[in-house]
Amino acid sequence: MTDGALVGEAHDDAVTVLARRLVSGDPDGLAEVFDRWSALVHTYALRALGDSHDAEEVTQQVFIAAWRSRHTLTPSPGALPGWLIGIARHKVADRRAERARDVRRSVAVVAAAPDRDGEDADLAERLVVRQAVEEMADPRGTILRLAFWDDLTHIQIAERTELPLGTVKSHLRRGLIELHRRLEEVRDGSS
Repeated sequence: MTDGALVGEAHDDAVTVLARRLVSGDPDGLAEVFDRWSALVHTYALRALGDSHDAEEVTQQVFIAAWRSRHTLTPSPGALPGWLIGIARHKVADRRAERARDVRRSVAVVAAAPDRDGEDADLAERLVVRQAVEEMADPRGTILRLAFWDDLTHIQIAERTELPLGTVKSHLRRGLIELHRRLEEVRDGSS
């Protein structure tokens, strides 16, 4: 047996022991797994999504999901990194689907109403949107005003409000849903 084979076997054994620690619920084991494979997961997510903030969010979600579903891992030398990448694939797919939903919702809110006597309908909808945003509790109302009236990016809003980027995105998404619902009520009432 060569020294390289012994090193490889020791590495495999160490990974298997670490996987067993994770499965048994050892929080220090999770910390070691994170330290060892978070760069791999982050790189995969960044390449798949093309956005560093989304990649950071996905990386965090992967390790939370790994902790919650640790009982599904069968400890073996190659299983742990492959299992983490499998979770990452699902989280990336979820994020892509979320992006698509966000785009559809944004288009629905921003899209003009069917052609109805032009300016009066547009003015009424703008007033409804402004009133709905003004009535929203903070921080959601502030976040929507910064996004639409001040034309700030998600990152700029997070910096200005000192909120995590994921929180800003969640408030924007929920705010857009609320605006869409309010506009539909107005449109249904005027038909």
